[in-house]
Amino acid sequence: MIGRFPILYIAEADAEDAILSSGVLAHLVDSLPQAVFTIVGSAASAPLFADTPRLAKTIVLEREGHFEWIALWNQVRGTKWGLIVDMRGSDLSGKLRRERRAVRGKTPEGLHAVEAAAAVLKLEPDETPAPRLFFSAQTLDEAKALFPASGGDGPILAVGPGVEWMGKRWPAERYAKVATKLLADDGPLAGGRLMIVGEEVDREAAHTIRYAVPRARVIELQGRLTRLQTAAAISQAALYIGADSIWTHLAVAAGVPTIAVFGPSDETTRGPWKGHAVRGPRTYQEFKTLDPRLNQAIQHMMDLPWERVLKTAMKVLTARAH
Repeated sequence: MIGRFPILYIAEADAEDAILSSGVLAHLVDSLPQAVFTIVGSAASAPLFADTPRLAKTIVLEREGHFEWIALWNQVRGTKWGLIVDMRGSDLSGKLRRERRAVRGKTPEGLHAVEAAAAVLKLEPDETPAPRLFFSAQTLDEAKALFPASGGDGPILAVGPGVEWMGKRWPAERYAKVATKLLADDGPLAGGRLMIVGEEVDREAAHTIRYAVPRARVIELQGRLTRLQTAAAISQAALYIGADSIWTHLAVAAGVPTIAVFGPSDETTRGPWKGHAVRGPRTYQEFKTLDPRLNQAIQHMMDLPWERVLKTAMKVLTARAH
């Protein structure tokens, strides 16, 4: 590391949180060309940063127990760091030799997660970096290897229907209706392809959505790619539509126009950054009144009509065409 500027970046353990904060790391990569990076993450978050430019090392912190932190300290204490960015707000960063340190504190109520991450570097509001993941040509090639050769080269509509809780699940039939309209012969993505992303468990929803276009034009990726590969795949899309989920934040981090369907979620703090959050007639607070802990087996998303999502998608695609 002679003549270089070593940066230790401690990412959040939660993969979705790490994606929301990823613009901070991207900002450092862009603004400090002399920097080399050691990135600490969990088994879920560390792989997201595998293709970061000038990456010296990735360290996986399996758990956050006392002995795991000691083991991590032993791995990083030998370096005098130019900068330590600690997105977990841990005690470790204060015990290491460094020139500068930026540590995440308590997030002010109502602040978007992306803005809260930028505040760690004390960036001005108009300098807030959008979530951004780096992926290599190899990662992109690995993702594109799963694209059917017979599907043509039309524009891609990416859809991410999967969620961890049924309360956030928008009916697959409504995704299908929106996709059918957008990919129709007279639609803005005429002749295009339909990409479906998510986990293996999302195959039932995908089975419904994929009938929006002929089979040859469907790119089914759920359960077949890593999350970084999924971001690379989504980067090829003209538009992404999905739920309040990690897949939606991957789309944002891939630089794709993003529309997210929202109901029992707070778009002011977790909505797609610079994207579009579409909800039905009820506010987030109204959902909280009905389901205070947001954990009941209730299909909250039934009041969001597919026409509202289609209208937003048409506006986004029209604006990009001009």
